[in-house]
This record gives sequence, structure tokens and C-alpha cells, in this order.
Amino acid sequence: MKNSLFGLVIVGILTLIAKILSLTNIANAFHLGALTLAILFGLFIGNTLYPKWQHQAQDGVTFAKGKLLRIGIVLYGFHITFQDIAHVGANAIICDAIMLIFTFFITYALGIYFLKIDKQIVYLTASGCSICGAAAILATEPVVKSDSHKVSVAIALIVIFGTISMFLYPILYDYIQGLTDNQFGIYIGSSVHEVAQVYTAGKNINPEVADISVITKMLRVMMLAPFLIVLSFYLHKQQNQTDQKSQFNMPWFALYFVLVAMFNSFKLLPEPLVQLLIQLDGILLMMSMVALGLTTHISAIKQAGIKPLILGFLVFLWLVIGGFVVNLGMQNLFD
Repeated sequence: MKNSLFGLVIVGILTLIAKILSLTNIANAFHLGALTLAILFGLFIGNTLYPKWQHQAQDGVTFAKGKLLRIGIVLYGFHITFQDIAHVGANAIICDAIMLIFTFFITYALGIYFLKIDKQIVYLTASGCSICGAAAILATEPVVKSDSHKVSVAIALIVIFGTISMFLYPILYDYIQGLTDNQFGIYIGSSVHEVAQVYTAGKNINPEVADISVITKMLRVMMLAPFLIVLSFYLHKQQNQTDQKSQFNMPWFALYFVLVAMFNSFKLLPEPLVQLLIQLDGILLMMSMVALGLTTHISAIKQAGIKPLILGFLVFLWLVIGGFVVNLGMQNLFD
């Protein structure tokens, strides 16, 4: 309990600093939202001072990046209603499905045949890039039965390139033409790695893009279960072990998010209470981003060599460029 409290205090202090700085004119000019600043503080402290405190703080930090993130996403349901989900519609579902399938097979082909990387690292990276980042990697780990250090490498790639996405997509929004705000939100939700990263990228543009991007992302998260079933079947077939059942961790927070959005659709709570829950949600998401940064160690990438980093970069290019092309095509199709 003491260790958990110490870690949460550290996360809380960094969160407060990030929130204060996010209100400055400089932060607004450079699209540095509170969540972006939160993970930047986390990354800096995580690779400098945090190793000295890690033993005492890791329980609280782990709680923040796991439980608090999921609670934050569940509470994000109060931002939206089922009417909003209907507004996103089939376009988002189709974009998610296309990006999921193509991203997984592109990652697989690049990792196995071009870069010749360890298969378990490739599977983990492919699942993280295709679905929902670290949560998908952790859910895929028992399916591929990988070593813990391989999980760390895959998660580090997700965090690094997902963090770049948080800066890049708001810049792209200012300079590229062709996508409406609605479609740009779908673009973010269907191509950025982590849920919190999606939220940050959208929030740094405008509230409408943020809402649509998170809804699109959560639809993508819900594809994790069928994805893992297919992957498990493939691996069993490949290893001639069809009599064994692989286990995976269902991201129940995605379903709870939907239930909260459903509840919010009926407008049963007073508006002041809803606004209070929304503010609490923002704090929890910031704390989770700080914790995510604290536990991202550049050394994990160095130990694995340059090839996983190349893989992460190539897949990142696909997600940004290929994702734009797919979304532009879908927008023209649905117009």
C-alpha cells in the first residue's frame, strides 16, 4: 500500500505540472496538450530519475498506467452517446477492419521476410499496431507464449511511435487537405496505436475530432477478441497443437465504455455531475500517460537491436500514409 501511494504521488505531481503548463500560450501554440506534456514528463523522468525510485514507486505507477487508464476510458463514455456512435457509422467500422487486416499482414511480412526478426516480437508488434497498443500486446502474449523482454520491446515501439503520432497528426490536420473533421477523427482512430494517444491527438485538434477518434478507436479495440481467436487458431495449426486452448485477456474496459455511453444516451444524470465525471476522466487519463512515460525505457530498444526499431518505423509510415489513403477513399465512397 505504501509503495502504491508513493508511486501515485509521483504520478500526481507530474500530472499537476503538465496541467499547469498546458494552460500556457506556448503550449497552445505548439499543440502541446495536457496529455502530451504528461507523457513527455514521464519519458524524461522515466529515463533519468525514476530508476532510483522504481522499486518504491512501481506498484503505484503500474496501477496508474493500467487501472487508471481503463477507468479513464470507461468514464470517457460520458463524453458521447449512442447517437454519436451512429453518427460515425459504417464508415468507421470498415476503416477499422481494413486498417487492422492490412496492418497486421504488412507488419508480419516486413518483420518475418524482410527484416527477419524473431517471430514472437513480430506477432506482438503486429497486434499492438493493428488493434490497441500495449493492451493488445499484453493480450497477445499468452497466445504466442513469448518471453517478457520481447513484450517490453514491442510495447516500447508502440509508445515511441504512438507518441510521435500525438505530435504529428495535429500538424497534418493543419497542412493536408481532403478530409473532413469527421473523417480525420476516423483517420486518427483507425491508425494511431494507443487509446490514450488517440485521445491526445484528437484533443489537440478539436473536441469533435477527439470524440470521433476515440469512438473509432474503441470500435477497433472491440475487434481484439475475434483477432486473437483467429491468431490462436493459426498458431495452433502452424504448430500442430490444435488440441490445446490458448488464453487471452479480454479488454473488458471497452465493453464497459459502451455500457457507459449507452447509459449516458438516456440523459439520466444531472448535467453538472456529468461534467464532474468528465473532468475526473481527464485527470485519470493524464495520470495514465505520465505512468506510461515513466515505464518506457529506451534501453529495451537498444538491447533488441536496430531491426525492431526499423520495423516500428516502417509500420508507422504505413499507418500514417496508408491510413490517409484508406480514409480518403472511404470518404469519397460514402459521400
